[in-house]
Amino acid sequence: MATDTRWETTTRTHFDVSAGDGEWFDAVHAVHQRMLQEMDLSAVEKLDAERAREAVKLAARQLVTQQFPSLLGDDREHVIRRVIDEAVGFGPVQPLIDDDSVSEVMVNAPEEIFFERDGIIFLSPLRFRDNGHIMRIIERIIAPLGRRVDESSPYVDARLPDGSRVNIVIPPLVPRSPTVTIRKFRREKYKMPDLVGNGTLTEPIATFLEACVSGRLNVMISGGTGTGKTTLLNALSNYISNAERVISIEDPIEMMLQQSHVIAMEARPANIEGRNEVTQRDLVRNALRMRPDRIIVGEVRGAEAFDMLTAMNTGHEGSLTTVHANSPRDALIRIENMVLMAGFDLPVRAIREQIAAALHIIVQIARFPDGKRRVTHITEITGREGDTVTTQDLFVFQQERMDADGRVVGHLEPTGIVPTFIDEFARNGVVLDMGLRSPAFSGRRI
Repeated sequence: MATDTRWETTTRTHFDVSAGDGEWFDAVHAVHQRMLQEMDLSAVEKLDAERAREAVKLAARQLVTQQFPSLLGDDREHVIRRVIDEAVGFGPVQPLIDDDSVSEVMVNAPEEIFFERDGIIFLSPLRFRDNGHIMRIIERIIAPLGRRVDESSPYVDARLPDGSRVNIVIPPLVPRSPTVTIRKFRREKYKMPDLVGNGTLTEPIATFLEACVSGRLNVMISGGTGTGKTTLLNALSNYISNAERVISIEDPIEMMLQQSHVIAMEARPANIEGRNEVTQRDLVRNALRMRPDRIIVGEVRGAEAFDMLTAMNTGHEGSLTTVHANSPRDALIRIENMVLMAGFDLPVRAIREQIAAALHIIVQIARFPDGKRRVTHITEITGREGDTVTTQDLFVFQQERMDADGRVVGHLEPTGIVPTFIDEFARNGVVLDMGLRSPAFSGRRI
């Protein structure tokens, strides 16, 4: 597991709560307990965020001065901030939530708080007191969402008010400790130049994908967890014309589409009584009645795969979606299995006919050992031979070596195969201003 010296330095500048700083940790706990006795925090939590923090800050300053008069200067301010986090924030993990460079926060146990930065997971020096402390913060997270977590409902997957995703699992499903996973919402979404700049793909590949989207090809982005599928999807969506009506379907909403005519729909889980659920399949089927030019499904996970294929085959070309899979071929198998597991009474041959007719391009993205996310394949679905969906790789990432700093060195290069849809580009008025055999496509390191 990586050790992040920069984070440890930053943490000590703000709140030094590593294992050797028990005095501060105990001081925060003592002041917070006194605050619980002397203040009605439930009333404070009803205030807007700024007023609540100011009220708690005033009380914390008074209590710290009374209980720990020897704490002065920066040390006192550190404790006050930590008490505020305990009273109206997310406790020990609030500094991670506030750090814009952190993309994910993972609480495995009281003394096991991990975070992801730049695609690499680090162990944080932050910690909770015990499992009860974690549960108290969990209640603060989910209470405003109208959700509950207990032995009868031991896990929750929800969206926070700022757009971040939170997943919570408690005992008995995780016997050792409650777990919390927060995938932070990025307000400033990556655009394609950003992805070119950070090495996810090259500029010629970005131009090729722009032509695919503008040429109304149906594109599926495939990759594992945390590989940047939604980030790439959001970047590709910027190539959609403002003249088109776009309907996006997600669970939960993560994309920030910039077009002028967008309807964003979000699936809804069942309520406490197990009723009123609205699935992605419900939304896809309803979207077909809303006169969409394009449908974007944030991630296909189940029965909606069939309706998405149907939409792509019935006049809604140029649709975009993502799927969890480790290769382009695995992506096709996963889509097929989703349709089969949904209980549709269809022969496998018919499902594969749908897939072959609906999908044009699979963009495979992966996270490498150095933490970088890179496009590894761009694969065309060319049709069907017998019962097999046929494909051809247009671009493949060739890894050469690892450099002295542990970074992967390689490049995304063309296979030399010209896609079958080049003529389709022309019919849709899309001009690709460089040939696939152009030197611009070869030897570009990312």
